[in-house]
Amino acid sequence: MESNINAPLGAKNNPYANKGYRYYVLGALTTAYAFNFVDRQILAILQEPIKAELGLSDGQLGLLTGFAFAMFYVVMGIPIARIADRGIRRNIIVWAIGIWSLMTAFCGLAQNFMHLLLARIGVGVGEAGCSPPAHSMISDIFPPSTRATALATYNVGVNIGILVGFMMGGWLHELYGWRVAFYAVGIPGILLALVFRFTIKEPQRGYSEGKKQSTDTTPQPTAKEVITLLWSKRTFRHLMVASSMVAFSGYGLLNWLPSFLVRSHGLGTGEIGTWLALIAGIGGGIGTFAAGYFADRLGARDGRWYVWISALGFSIQLPLIITMLLIDNSNAALLCFIIPGALGTIYLAPVIAVAHSLVENRMRALASAIVFLIINLIGLGLGPLLVGIVSDLLAPSLGSESLRYSLLLLAATAITIGIVHFSLAARTIREETS
Repeated sequence: MESNINAPLGAKNNPYANKGYRYYVLGALTTAYAFNFVDRQILAILQEPIKAELGLSDGQLGLLTGFAFAMFYVVMGIPIARIADRGIRRNIIVWAIGIWSLMTAFCGLAQNFMHLLLARIGVGVGEAGCSPPAHSMISDIFPPSTRATALATYNVGVNIGILVGFMMGGWLHELYGWRVAFYAVGIPGILLALVFRFTIKEPQRGYSEGKKQSTDTTPQPTAKEVITLLWSKRTFRHLMVASSMVAFSGYGLLNWLPSFLVRSHGLGTGEIGTWLALIAGIGGGIGTFAAGYFADRLGARDGRWYVWISALGFSIQLPLIITMLLIDNSNAALLCFIIPGALGTIYLAPVIAVAHSLVENRMRALASAIVFLIINLIGLGLGPLLVGIVSDLLAPSLGSESLRYSLLLLAATAITIGIVHFSLAARTIREETS
């Protein structure tokens, strides 16, 4: 029976012929991604009480939320994607959910910086097994005409995770302490892994494009071959610079905004969690889905819309971010973040859709892993870390306001570079994806 459960299904008994089942699987993948981001993001809202109890510096907090997590996340992403391009993707995701959920719960047991560092590394290793196989599955069950919309739906999991992580983390800390918050978001993920294992079936590769289950014995392309293919495209190079820069800004802001609001505006974690959950969670989810939806609709007429949407969105975001960081009124600052919060992840679905259009279907999981390696190594790895380091360097002269100006300097610079390279990608995208 196990072999029948695990084997990719052929056309005759393929449940993916049922539209309802396709959307159930998309919903399950989105839920898994939401859990992924709850467990990843909850540390941001808990930074200040953890810093006080464990005696950490801003640089150490930046290492925990950024580089230490991101390094193992991206390093593990490539070999996991290689397995996903030839193995049972459903099973990879099941193991990934279980590992990151368990390690998140272990964060609540930390007694010092090293304990927390090791637990965060474990979270990064587990979460590396989510998106590459999920992207590959989505591309196999949704055709190119609706793929960006499906990927955008999946990426809304980011915003759902941010919503739940900020809301639950903020209030659970105020009611029960930061350790309980980690237990409360980590343990349910183990149950999700079991549900996923017994209700999701492995899709046939190339199913959405009418391809039969492959019996090709040609060796899988190596990571070097896929990287070389992608990097030969000017569109891809510009998109990686642009995406890395806006991710650098986005992760830096998202991980440090709670601390900024505590230090510069005197807000509590519960209030901050509620505000950021509504803004980055609900608003960001709407923005992410809308970007994918309109990329599919407008991109069908002109492929440049896949990148024009991001260039336009971040051009709107930039002045509002600057205003938010400079204004002294807390309510006005939060209001200024509403639109930037909705636009923060609009690039994800279009960029993944473009990357998939540049490679064969058997390379898609690896292509996703390469995209995430570049974006996360620079954005997630360096964004929070450099914000923390620059804040520590400015602290002797600026005191508690050092974080404000660290965020201002780094976010404004990164977003500007991102806008330029999204615009440059528009010049070559039609030629290279046709």
